[in-house]
Amino acid sequence: MTWLAIPQDSPYGIHNLPYGVFSANDQPGRRRIGVRIGDHVLDAGAAARAVGAPSVLLDADTLNPLMAAGRRTWREVRGALTEWLADEAHRPAVAPCLLPLAEVELHLPFEVADYVDFYASEHHASNLGRIFRPGSEPLTPNWKHLPIGYHGRAGTVVVSGTPVVRPSGQRKAPADAAPGFGKSRRLDIEAEVGFVVGAPSELGTAVPMSAFREHVFGVCLLNDWSARDIQAWEYVPLGPFLGKSFATSVSPWIVPLDALEHARVAPPARDVEPLGYLDDRGGEPWGLDLAIEVSLNGHRISRPPFATMYWTAAQQLAHMTVNGASLRTGDLFASGTVSGPEVDTRGALIELTWNGENPVKLPDGTTRTFLEDGDEVVMTATAPGPDGSRIGFGEVTGRILP
Repeated sequence: MTWLAIPQDSPYGIHNLPYGVFSANDQPGRRRIGVRIGDHVLDAGAAARAVGAPSVLLDADTLNPLMAAGRRTWREVRGALTEWLADEAHRPAVAPCLLPLAEVELHLPFEVADYVDFYASEHHASNLGRIFRPGSEPLTPNWKHLPIGYHGRAGTVVVSGTPVVRPSGQRKAPADAAPGFGKSRRLDIEAEVGFVVGAPSELGTAVPMSAFREHVFGVCLLNDWSARDIQAWEYVPLGPFLGKSFATSVSPWIVPLDALEHARVAPPARDVEPLGYLDDRGGEPWGLDLAIEVSLNGHRISRPPFATMYWTAAQQLAHMTVNGASLRTGDLFASGTVSGPEVDTRGALIELTWNGENPVKLPDGTTRTFLEDGDEVVMTATAPGPDGSRIGFGEVTGRILP
C-alpha cells in the first residue's frame, strides 16, 4: 500500500515503480530520473535528498549510472523508493517531490550502448517462412538450435512519441528487372519486448543464463519499425540493414526485473534439445507472461502473447555473449516480433495481412496492408503482479510522417 491516492487497480502501483527520465515545465532543459507511481512522477533525486538519503545515482540525467551500479544497488534503491512511498512518516518530505504525469515531458531513459534484435517467436518465424518459402520447411535448419539475431543501430533508438519519417532506399520487386530508389511502400511494425543491460561484463567472458538477473536491469516495450521492401532486397546474404536502422521506438518506462517475479512462466515445450549453454530445463525459467496490445489509429488490431516465445531473454543473453562478446551498460536487446497462433495475435502487419493479401479493416471503412502516412501505432502491455495486481509498461507510440 502507498499513502498516495491512486486507484487500487492501477498498473503503476507500488509493486511496479518503473524508472524513466523526465523534464518539468518549469525547467524544460533539466533532465531528471523519475519513478512512476499512479499518474504521478516522483523526482527520485529530490526525494532522496528530502529524506536525507544518498542521491548521487538518482541525481543523474540518465539511468546509466544507476544501471552500472549492479543488482545489489538496484535492490537497495528499489527498497528505499518503496519505503518512501509506503511509510506515512515520509509523506511530508516526499509528497512535494511528486509531479503530475501530464505536466512532464518524458525522454529516452538511458543512453543506448548497443542494440541487438532477435527472432524468437516460432509463430512469427513460421509465418514468414510460409509467406516467403511456400512449399518448403517454414523454419530454417538453425532456428531451433540457436536464437537468431542481428545488430541494429543504437543511434536511432528513440523514445515513444517520436515521429517516424518514412524511409527511402533501394527496392526491387520480384517482377522488376532492376532495382529502383524511393520511399518505402511497405512500412511495417514489429511488436517486441526490450531488455536493458545494467552491469557490464568483461571482454572474452561468456555470461551464463544463471547470471541473467545480475546483468539485466529492466524491461521495456519496443517497436522495431521495418521497411519490408527495402529489407527484402538488401538482406541476402548479410541480413537487415537500412530496412530496420531508420528508427526503433521504446517505451519511456523501464520496468525493473524484480517487479516481474509474478509474471515468470516456463517457456513453451521445445522439441529440439538445446546445447548445454542454452539448456534452461534445470534452471530458472525466464519466460514472461506479458499481455501486449497493438492499436492502429485508435483501433486494436492485435494482442500478441509474450508467453509463447520459444527463446527466452536469458537464452538470448547467453547466446550473444558465448563467443566472448562483452556487455556494456545501456546495451539493449529485443525479443523479436511477438506473435501467437491466432490471426489476431500476430505482431506485424506482414503477418496480419499475409503479405498484403488480406488487408486489415479499420472502423472508418479504410483498410491497411502496410502503414500509410499519418498512421499512428500504439503498443501497450501489462503483466501479472502480486495479489492480483497488474504491472504496466506504458506506451510505445509512433506516427508516420511523409
